[in-house]
Amino acid sequence: MNKYVLGISAYYHDSAAALVVDGVIAAAAQEERFSRKKHDARFPVEATRFCLTHAGIRLQDVDYVVFYDKPLVKFERLLETYLSYAPRGFRSFIAAMPIWLKEKLFLKKTLRRELAALAAIDEQALPPLLFTEHHQAHAASAFFASPFQTAAVLCLDGVGEWATTSVWLGDGNTLTPQWEIDFPHSLGLLYSAFTYYTGFKVNSGEYKLMGLAPYGEPRYADLIREHLIDIKDDGTYRLNMAYFNYATGLTMTNRRFDDLFGGPPRRAESPLTQRDMDIARSIQQVAEEVVLKLARTVRRELDIDALCLAGGVALNCVANGRLLKEEVFRNLWIQPAAGDAGGAVGAALAVWHEYLDQPRVVSSGDAMAGSYLGPRFTNDEITAYLDAVGARYCRLEDNELMPVLAALLAEENVAGWFQGRMEFGPRALGGRSIIGDPRSAQMQSTMNLKIKYRESFRPFAPAVLAEKVSDWFDIETDSPYMLLVAAVKNDKRVAMTAEQEQLFGVEKLNIPRSLIPAVTHVDYSARIQTVHPSTNPRFHRLISEFYRNSGCPMLINTSFNVRGEPVVNTPEDAYRCFMRTEMDCLVLENILLKKSEQPAWHEAGDWRNEFEPD
Repeated sequence: MNKYVLGISAYYHDSAAALVVDGVIAAAAQEERFSRKKHDARFPVEATRFCLTHAGIRLQDVDYVVFYDKPLVKFERLLETYLSYAPRGFRSFIAAMPIWLKEKLFLKKTLRRELAALAAIDEQALPPLLFTEHHQAHAASAFFASPFQTAAVLCLDGVGEWATTSVWLGDGNTLTPQWEIDFPHSLGLLYSAFTYYTGFKVNSGEYKLMGLAPYGEPRYADLIREHLIDIKDDGTYRLNMAYFNYATGLTMTNRRFDDLFGGPPRRAESPLTQRDMDIARSIQQVAEEVVLKLARTVRRELDIDALCLAGGVALNCVANGRLLKEEVFRNLWIQPAAGDAGGAVGAALAVWHEYLDQPRVVSSGDAMAGSYLGPRFTNDEITAYLDAVGARYCRLEDNELMPVLAALLAEENVAGWFQGRMEFGPRALGGRSIIGDPRSAQMQSTMNLKIKYRESFRPFAPAVLAEKVSDWFDIETDSPYMLLVAAVKNDKRVAMTAEQEQLFGVEKLNIPRSLIPAVTHVDYSARIQTVHPSTNPRFHRLISEFYRNSGCPMLINTSFNVRGEPVVNTPEDAYRCFMRTEMDCLVLENILLKKSEQPAWHEAGDWRNEFEPD
C-alpha cells in the first residue's frame, strides 16, 4: 500500500505544495500559478488540491503533512533580535506582533484549520502534522533529490529560523548538520539590501541585480569589503549591522548606507545609471567571493567531491558558473526550486528518508523529473476552451507540427510554447515558455519590450540540445535547470570594433557579440539550459528540427508570462497572454494558433494594471 507525504511551504513568499509517494516526487506546484498573484504567500490551497488530484487521493489518504519551518523557533529569533536592538526595533516589533500573535505563533492550529477546510473534513480526521527546520528542508531538497549517494550540502538564503548559511553532510538517507552562520549575518540579506538600494523588489528582483552586473565595473567592491562585510579566509563572514535596517526597521538599509554610496536608494522604475550598474557588479563580485571561499572550505573539511546547493542564493547562476569553472568540486547539483517553494519538496523528502528511515535509491539522473511536476492538459481540454472563446486554430500531429513551427521560428516569429507538465521552480524549462530565434539581432529587444513588457537590459537564456552544448559554450556538463552561466565559445563570438569597446553600460546592449546575439550577454556569457530527450522529448524534438532548418541547435527560452504575472498554468492563461502581447503564434500541445487569424481581443481598461511590476 502506497505511503503519501504532503509537504507545505507558506506564509513568507512563494508558497507551494509537494507530494511524495513512496519516496518519489509525484507532484509539486507553487500557489501563484493558480491564484495568479506573483509570489503568493498564502496557504497553498489550489497547489495542494492539484497534488492530491494528480495522485487520485483525498487528504485523508495522506500519511503525513509536513511544514517547512519551525514557527516557534523563528518567533524566538524575532524576540531576541528586537530585544538586542532595543529601543531601535520598536516600530518593527509593533508592526510584526499582531500577525504573529494572531496567526503565526499558532501556526499548527492555522494549518489544521486550512487543511480541514480544503478537504471539507473534521480536524480530527486530518493526517499527523510535522515540522522540519527551514534549512533542513532546503538541505533535504538539495541532497535527497540529487544524483549523489554522498555529497556536501551548502544552503544559503536570507534567513530561516536562525540559520542564513548552513553546511550538511548527506550520506544515503541521512543529513548531518556540520555548522551554520546565524542571523543577522546573511549573504542573502546582504544581496537583498543591494536589490532594495538599486530600486528592485526584495525577494523577486535579485535576479535583475545579477543581470545588471555585467554592464558595470566593480568600483564599489572594496568599499563593501571595508565597511559592510568582514570575509574570513574560510568564507565565513560578519556584516556590519550599523549600515543595515532589516533587523530592526521596515527597510533594508539606512541613512549611513546611503552616505557610504553617495545618495538615497534608487526610486523604482526610474532610469538606471552607470552607478547602479557599478553597484550591481560590485555586490555580485563580493557574493561570488563568499560562495567560492565557503565552497573551498566545505571541500577541504568534508573531503567529498560532490556538492549540492539550495536556498535563494543558489539561484545566482553566475556564482554557480564560477563554482563550476574553478572546479572547486568535481560534481555540482543545484535544486531547481532552490527558494522557499522548494522547501515543500525538501520537507516531504526529509520525512520520508529521515523521520520514516526509508532508504534512498540513487539513479544516474536526479529525482526532479526535469522539474516537470505540475499540471498538464490534453488536446481535447485545450480545444474545448478555444472553441468556447471562438479562437481559430489547426491541430497537427508532431511529425507535421515540429517542421512548421521550426520554420516559423526561423523567420523570426515569436511563439508561445505550452506543453507537458508545468515546471516547478522559478524557471520556464520548455513546458510554459516563450521561444524565438537566438540568431536574431533584434530578438532580445523585441521580446523584452513588446512581449514581456520589461526592462530592455534583461538577458534571455538559450535552450540548447544537451549533445551540442559544448560546441557553442565553455561548459562540459549538463545544465537542465538553467542554473549555470558559461561563456560563448571564442569561435562563435563576433569581435567588437575599437569604438564599440569604449562603450559603457546599456550602450553595450545592442552590439551583436556572437552568432547568437539574442542569448549572449554583454560579457559574452549565457545562462544555459540543456534540453534532454529523457525529460522533455517534445522540446528536444522541436529544437532538433530548428537545428536541421537553421544550423543552430538552440532556441531562446523565456518564461510564458508578462512582467509581474506568474508563469501561465492553464490554456486560458496562455491564450490570454498570447492575445495581450505581440507574440506571433501559439502552440498548446498539438494545437497551433496564429495571431493574424484570431478574432479581435477586447478587455475593459488597461490589463497591464492587473499586475504589480516585479
